[in-house]
Amino acid sequence: MRSLTAGRRDNAPSRWAYRFERLMLTPLFRLFLRVVVPFVVVAGAATVWLSDADRRESLNLAVNDLRREIATRPEFMVSAMTVDGASRGTSEDIRDLLSLSFPTSSFDLDLSAIRERVEELPAIASVAVRVRPGGILELNVAERTPVVVWRTHEGLTLVDPEGNVTGPAISRAAHAQMPLIAGEGAEHHVQEALRLFSAAAPLADRVIGLVRVGERRWDLVLDRGQRIKLPEQGAVEALDRVVALNHAEELLERDIKVVDMRLAHRPTVQLTEQAVDAWWQASQMTTGTVGQ
Repeated sequence: MRSLTAGRRDNAPSRWAYRFERLMLTPLFRLFLRVVVPFVVVAGAATVWLSDADRRESLNLAVNDLRREIATRPEFMVSAMTVDGASRGTSEDIRDLLSLSFPTSSFDLDLSAIRERVEELPAIASVAVRVRPGGILELNVAERTPVVVWRTHEGLTLVDPEGNVTGPAISRAAHAQMPLIAGEGAEHHVQEALRLFSAAAPLADRVIGLVRVGERRWDLVLDRGQRIKLPEQGAVEALDRVVALNHAEELLERDIKVVDMRLAHRPTVQLTEQAVDAWWQASQMTTGTVGQ
């Protein structure tokens, strides 16, 4: 009996085997063995391999050759550019600004940078850029629409309703259908100017333009050297009063140089020099008659 008992093999695991089996039952340890250890091994091997300068250079050349081969495939080449929604002059400005050479790979075109550069042009409100099938770079442009001509010391410019300068005006005659504004800061108050021009519609055949005074208020300039001075606040209402008074009393048909509406409770008029002289002579004659 002793010999049989002594010859039996003990199948109980060792202490280290028992601990390893316990660790393998832990999810975190299994994740470490399956993910972290392989990653560290691969990263270490890659670091050792890339530590050699010649190997790095060879890898860069191989990557660049592969990229060039893919980029120059016919399906990725852009052969032309179209500009839709822009006038002829604006289209030429866009082409001159971008100065793109075709054919070129679509991988070499930064569409976001192209859009930002085109939107820097004063006449451009927005632009959408895409490469459409067939290798065409397409720009869909929305131009700003000028509504007034702004006279400055540098010349005439066109301004849209938001006060953006869209470009130079060739001449006043070339944009005769647009109202004229002038003065420092006038381009920042185009909306108000348009309302004033609308209020002055009954005088349209006599209106020359609006002048911004002191960057605070407007003067409406008429032919025959007449001027209507408007207040900072309530300019449209003040002009409506002048128009109504002119309709009832033909105020602006008289020898009046300035109608001053800056004080709403006390509007005043300034006579022309000829009217003042005539009044003075009449006054002298009246005074002389009385004295006799």
